[in-house]
Amino acid sequence: MADVPFTCRCGGVKGTLHNVGWGNHARCFCQSCRAADIHTGDPDPGDGGITVFQTTPDKITFETGQNKLVCFSFGPKNLLRWQAECCGALLFNTLRTPHVPFAALRTSRIPEPDRLGPVRSRGFIPDKNGRHRHEGMRHLVLGMIGRSLFARLTGRWKQTPFFDLGTSRPVAEVRVLPEGARHDILK
Repeated sequence: MADVPFTCRCGGVKGTLHNVGWGNHARCFCQSCRAADIHTGDPDPGDGGITVFQTTPDKITFETGQNKLVCFSFGPKNLLRWQAECCGALLFNTLRTPHVPFAALRTSRIPEPDRLGPVRSRGFIPDKNGRHRHEGMRHLVLGMIGRSLFARLTGRWKQTPFFDLGTSRPVAEVRVLPEGARHDILK
């Protein structure tokens, strides 16, 4: 499958997402993703949600600026959100461990996001009763499990730009935002 480039807003961080057939194009409507966009200087996506391409970290390489990645989280157990230090652009979400190989690239950082194919999964879609529903979760969950399991069995999980495998710690210090920050951002 095709490779697609990605870049931060200012061009200081550039890389390639390899083999786009090996992933899932998803739209997330959760408040954490919305708050992360606002926190990092992107426009408020409102009710439209954000789109990501979910894959394994070995499918991501950097041409420039890997050393400019910084990381934050909305809590001590929440997703890690990776952004470019140079311009603040939000680039990736990962889990907190390299042992479950998962990375989600914000599609707003891809010049031609149509090359990723259609959105196949939607999560946290708000309904009129204040609850949330999901669409295509079977595809999302089974794909994530399959990709992660394959990466573990083949050893590809060790090819991660986000973690030091010697310590299993992120390559950048995680800045945990104060409790209530997400709520304050969305006010």
